[in-house]
Amino acid sequence: MKIGYARVSTQDQNLRLQTDALNAAGVKRIFTDTATGSNIARSGLRDLLDHTREGDCVVVWRLDRIARSLKDLIELSAEFESRGVQLISLHENIDTTSTTGKLFFHIFGALAEFERNLIVERTHAGLAAARARGRLGGRKPVLDADKQAAVAKMLTEAREKKQDPNYRQIGRIVGASERTIRRFANQEYKGQAVKA
Repeated sequence: MKIGYARVSTQDQNLRLQTDALNAAGVKRIFTDTATGSNIARSGLRDLLDHTREGDCVVVWRLDRIARSLKDLIELSAEFESRGVQLISLHENIDTTSTTGKLFFHIFGALAEFERNLIVERTHAGLAAARARGRLGGRKPVLDADKQAAVAKMLTEAREKKQDPNYRQIGRIVGASERTIRRFANQEYKGQAVKA
């Protein structure tokens, strides 16, 4: 089934040109958005994606109507390909039901994979550089050195009095959970700063 998508641009706030072209291309149903391309929450596009099934063909007047950026287009193309949905752009003359169009999907799929790999590499390089500067990732420790010393002192006092420590009360005093205090008491971290 051919399903159309149209979105107005800031220059042309009229969908008529697009819907006329989509109807002439044999589209059975058209989803529309009147939000600008920079607006992430496009309900018409979301409805289109929910409605499409394997074997359907999404038809757009121009590629910039369905995608806000090249990254967006790459991601949408990869999603369409994985779901067995074809894409036709009337203005750019791209038709993924043809051999040349399939090449389009493969190129954009390869670009998407390349971009994902670059992001992973950049992330690992950034983490390695931060570690080399002595910075560790993750959340800040709940128990810094001062709080650890205070907790250790309260635990020692309770043991000297032969009482069970009140982990909840100690946690309230230092601003940590009862579980964190228990973990510290059981020396799960053996002197390391405890995280929640």
